Order: sequence, then structure tokens, then C-alpha cells
Amino acid sequence: MSTFREKISGLGPGLILAGAAIGVSHLIQSTRAGADYGFSLLWVLLLACLTKYPFLEIGPRYAAATGKNLIQGYLSIGKWAYWTFVILTLGTMFIVLAAVTMVTAGIAEMIFETGWSTASWSAFILLFCVLLLYIGKYNALDFAMKIIISVLTICTLAAVIIAAISYVPSETGLFNPNYWNWASIAFIIAFMGWMPIPLDAAVWHSFWTLEKRKTLIQEEKSVGFARLDFNLGYFAATGIGVLFLALGALIMFGGDGFSDSSVQFSAQLIDIYRNTLGEWSTPLVSTAALITMVSTTLAVTDAYPRVIESLKLAWFENHSDSSKKSVRSLNNISLFVIPLISWIIIYKMMGSFKSMVDFATSMSFLSAPILAWFNMKLVLSKDFPAEFKPGKNYIVFMWACLMFLVAFCLMYIYLLIR
Repeated sequence: MSTFREKISGLGPGLILAGAAIGVSHLIQSTRAGADYGFSLLWVLLLACLTKYPFLEIGPRYAAATGKNLIQGYLSIGKWAYWTFVILTLGTMFIVLAAVTMVTAGIAEMIFETGWSTASWSAFILLFCVLLLYIGKYNALDFAMKIIISVLTICTLAAVIIAAISYVPSETGLFNPNYWNWASIAFIIAFMGWMPIPLDAAVWHSFWTLEKRKTLIQEEKSVGFARLDFNLGYFAATGIGVLFLALGALIMFGGDGFSDSSVQFSAQLIDIYRNTLGEWSTPLVSTAALITMVSTTLAVTDAYPRVIESLKLAWFENHSDSSKKSVRSLNNISLFVIPLISWIIIYKMMGSFKSMVDFATSMSFLSAPILAWFNMKLVLSKDFPAEFKPGKNYIVFMWACLMFLVAFCLMYIYLLIR
């Protein structure tokens, strides 16, 4: 039997997932939701987290039960499923990393006031993440996330408590905003796209689960322990999303709109906190914001090279050992190439910050039903171990969530083309 201390040290992939989740979706989209709509979009946040839960949970379930990652699973469904995932990944990964890095850069400049441009800060942040991951690899990511998520939770909770104590309702806050119009629905789609995280994160989680299993004792390699680890990270990400929406609603609801510049957005965010809560609160809010985005950038920088390498390894799974060895260096190559391309996007699109975020989040939402169906198909297939398959009630829940994702996507497409 493992001790409590060993169980705590065995946790990791779920907290890395939380670190990846708590970023643009929380700091930007959740705060914008609270600022523009008060608490009236809280149901959207909770519904997004509820409907994505079963499909993200399949990542650690599948990895722990089969010893394979989800990309290998997609290839077992068929080459069409594999190539669908390839297209979805290549179509979004550079913009996703660029978007989270731009937010991190904006907050860093707000705090340190170096006079650096967004492109300069982005280059520094991406280089820091690449070197940390290249030198320390998974263990560095695992250790960093445990510290980051702990500090972030404390800082964010403290900020919300302070905001609630200082809250004075305004006349604007007395009215329930109307979100049944095209602009609001478009924002809701973008909001749900990354809340709490895109569904392709299930693939990332399957990698992290397999990587962590190399250091665990036998008891902690179970499917049950993998799901426990996932639940801790997922519910932490959901709870912190609620906290950021509350911050937006308590402090910013009824105020001015946000800038398209990541630096100016961060300045607006921090200034409103400062003006409302007092100068002394600035370090608390700034620290929470910076930690949020560093954790996301670090996790995303780690995830995509693993995806690229695994895409090739899965494809060559039935080939010779020499073919497999020839693609294993892809992780290190991708670790440098993907951030470089993302930085070029940042350099070219620094003035389109909000548009970039909304595009990336909307694409993630539109692809969600496809990935959800792939993941559900894997755990319901005859090849998946029977003892780890979901129960009947859980399968009904999964189908209900899938139908919701499909219906909402169809509604969005209809509004887009009408």
C-alpha cells in the first residue's frame, strides 16, 4: 500500500491539465464574461465544463487502461480519424500557442515595465519555456505545475474575497444584460471553446499520464488513480474559472470595453483592480495573472511537440524499429520549431489580439463534437478492456453531452451563414 505522501507525489497529469486550462479561457474569456454580462453567463461556464468532462476524462482512462495514447487510439479507429485529428491540430496549434504567449507577454510587461514590445516579451517567454522543457523535460513540468497551481489558487481566492468585501452594486449591475444577439452568441461560442480547455487536451493528458506512469508504483498506475488525478485538476480548473468570472462581475461589470492590444488589455485589467481594491492589491492580482499565463504557456509548449512526435510514432507503429527511431527526435525539433512559428504569428498580428483569441477558441468549439465522438468510440469499442468501460448511466450522460455539443455547433454555423 502506498502512503499518503506517495499518493500526493503520484499526482501530476491532472495538475498539468489544470495549468494548461487556467489561462486564456479563465483570465481573458471568463473575466470578459463577468465584465460584459455580470454573473448571467455563469451557467454557460458550468455547462461547458459539464459537457466536456466525459470526453476529457477519456484521456487518462484510455491511457491507464491500455498503455497507449489517444493518437494511437485514433489510428485504430481508421486512417480517416487519424488524419482528421492531424488537420485539426495543424490548423490551430500555432495560433493557440501564439494567443496564450501574447497574453503572458502583456501581463509581464505590465508588471515589470521594461519597455519591451509584445514580440520581445513573447520571444523571452517562449525561450524560457523551451529551455526549461528541453533541460528538465517532464519532471520539470510536473514539479513546476504543482507549485504554480497551489500559488494560483490561493492568490485568486484571496482576490475574489477582497473583491466581494469591497463590492458596491452599480446601477448597471441592476439590469440583466441581453445575450440573445449575434455578437453575444459569437462570444459565448468563443467562451465555451476553451472553457475549461479545448477537447484536444484529452490527447495531451494521455501523454502526461503515460509519462507519469514511468515513475509510479503499481497501485498508482490504476485507472482509478488516473481518474482521481484528473478529477482534482479538472475541478480545480472549473472552480478557478468561476473565480475569474466573479472577479470580472464584481469589479468590471458596466465598465469600458477591452483593448485589442495584449499589453493594453493587461493594463486595463490590472488598473481596474488597482482602482477598485487599492494600490496594495496590485501585487496580488498581478502575481495571480502572471502565474496563470506562464503555467498555460509552459503546458502548451510541452504538449504540441508530444503531439507531433506521437503522430509520427503512431503512423510507424507497425513499421520497422529503424523507422520508429528515425522519428523520435521530432519532439526536440518540434519543441523549437513550433514556438518559432508561433512567434512569427505574434510578430505579424500584434494588433489583432482579441480577434486571434476569438478565432482560436471558436475553432476549438467547432471541432469539439468530432473529438468527443472519437473519444467515446474508443472507450465503447470491443477492444477496450471491459472492466474499465463506463457504466450504462455514464454512457447516457456521454451521449447527452455529445448531442449538446453538436446542437450548439449547428446553431452557430446556422447563424454564421444565414
